[in-house]
Amino acid sequence: MKLIGKNGPGSKPVAAEPDTEGWAQSPDPEGAEGLPGALPAQRTSGLADRRPSAGYGPDSLVHVSAQQFAAGIGPYTGRADAPGGEDPDQDGAGLDGATFERALAAREQAALESRHRQAADEGDTDAASRLGALLLRRGDLEDAEPYLRAAAAAGVRAAANNLGVLLHQQGHRAEAAQWWRQAAVAGSAPAAHALGLQLRDQGEEEAAEYWLHFAADHGHPLGAYALGDLMEHRRDVRAERWFKVSADAGHREAAYRLARMREAAGDKDTAETWYRTAAARSHARASLRLGVLLEERAQGDPALMEEAARWYRQSAQNGEARAACALGFLMRDAGDLTAAAEWWQEAAEAGDGNAANALGALHAGRGEAAVAEHWYRLALDAGDQNGAFNLGLLCAGAGRDQQAEQWYRRAAYAGHREACNALAVVLLQRGDESGAEPWFSKAAEAGSVDGAFNLGVLHAGRGEQQQAHEWYARAAAEGHGEAALQLAVVQEQRGNLPGALERYRQAAGGGSPEGCFRLASLLDRRGDADTEAEHWYAVAADAGHRRAQVRMGVRAAERGALEIAESWYRRAAEAGSRSAAFNLGLLLARQDSEAEAMLWYTRAADAGHGRAALRLALLALRRGEPVQAENWCRRAADYGPAEVAERAGRLLGALHAELSA
Repeated sequence: MKLIGKNGPGSKPVAAEPDTEGWAQSPDPEGAEGLPGALPAQRTSGLADRRPSAGYGPDSLVHVSAQQFAAGIGPYTGRADAPGGEDPDQDGAGLDGATFERALAAREQAALESRHRQAADEGDTDAASRLGALLLRRGDLEDAEPYLRAAAAAGVRAAANNLGVLLHQQGHRAEAAQWWRQAAVAGSAPAAHALGLQLRDQGEEEAAEYWLHFAADHGHPLGAYALGDLMEHRRDVRAERWFKVSADAGHREAAYRLARMREAAGDKDTAETWYRTAAARSHARASLRLGVLLEERAQGDPALMEEAARWYRQSAQNGEARAACALGFLMRDAGDLTAAAEWWQEAAEAGDGNAANALGALHAGRGEAAVAEHWYRLALDAGDQNGAFNLGLLCAGAGRDQQAEQWYRRAAYAGHREACNALAVVLLQRGDESGAEPWFSKAAEAGSVDGAFNLGVLHAGRGEQQQAHEWYARAAAEGHGEAALQLAVVQEQRGNLPGALERYRQAAGGGSPEGCFRLASLLDRRGDADTEAEHWYAVAADAGHRRAQVRMGVRAAERGALEIAESWYRRAAEAGSRSAAFNLGLLLARQDSEAEAMLWYTRAADAGHGRAALRLALLALRRGEPVQAENWCRRAADYGPAEVAERAGRLLGALHAELSA
């Protein structure tokens, strides 16, 4: 069973970020979008046309070597129980590489903050903007606000944007929008993006589109993504363009959305390219969809199947339960049920109902009903109604018919089409035809092929042939072999042999053994397609069709292939075919295996085969057993056919004359 999610990501608000000149990778809706006011790790700077005061900012930092730094701050003596502390028993009092880097970063950050604070307190608005951004990123909103307000009031647009972020985090959305608008009018793309999102959430879509367009046109990847999202919601074809702009700038969610759009349009090659782009950036759903596309394209190619498994594994490791489920099915198809069960269990425990059902089916197949029931119930708890249907099947298999009906009914009322069909079958079997018909109809209308076929059977049983043929045709169009067989028989009865031949082919293609046999018989009677006829006889015989097995035996015997003929006769006879038993007896008798031949004649005669009974009568006479011969003659006369009954009658007359004399 392969299950692939189709829903795209939600449209959660994306938090604004400090105004920037150099764009770093920003969180997308799969990452920090849900965190109110989350800020990307980007450097901040004022974009006003003024230069920073001399001696301030990162460029003015003095870089020192590790030895100089250690000499300046002294040996590191952090305790093991302190944050960042080390084991005091560890050899060497100096700093290791990672600890030194952390200490250096903290030292530089503290020095930077101190210089910004001193300059800001002396009236430097650029320094106030930088300090406010630094404090905002650290989460110190109360300390950041006065510095950002001072810088924003002085016209520093980065400060206006960041003040909007701060106020938004505090829940002051109206004032946040005012500062974002001021920054956006001054040319801030991040502020335009944040303002656009807030206007969108307020339902002001026209104004939102204007500001998102502004942000996108000014090279803001999140702005382009949000604009694409807004346009896709409106079914605007321009959405694809803006998703591409954002994806080209490194936005993985945009790449994923673009891939979904191309896949929906039938362009799987381009979709695969964009899925790869997003998956390479660890997008879980993109990895899943890429795996699905590769598996569909693999057609048994081991290299592609291995690549699909690799992407499923990456997606699963990034938390996508559906990928773990898909990987389980891939492992099952490769014959590794142990690995399949492990991946299904991981997915099921993460809430994937499809995986829970797969685990249930695995244990049910092993006869572990109690374990199977546990997983089916877990699937149902996850909202997968297949769990209720499978519980019904499990109960039916255990003879718990009342419980089976309850589970079928629960799944049927939830819209499970095969449960509707199963419930209808249960009702019909206990004679409730009026109760069964609505469920058959519901199943058929929901797309159940078996439901459509059964509805046809129901109408045919009432003599409503037209309605029956309509439902048979509907089921046959979906590949139901038995439905096509019913239509073929009608065509043959009407003398429409070309139409019958077409329907028999459809039935054979749908897996109907009887359809294969009847197709072969029709071709056999036509006499111009012997090779094809034997092919379909063989297909039916391999599927266990007894008449086809007898026919294969007859054809082999006609060619002198007696061992092959005997093999086919035995298969059919052991399955209960009286004709096969009789033919096997004849074949064994010709091979001087008279004793075994008698056993098969007897089995055939006991099943009502007239010729076998007549043959036993003749053999009894040969052995000098007239009473036994008379008994077999009477049975042969009763069984027929007419010529056998006639011969049996003559033999009975001769026996009576002999016995009377």
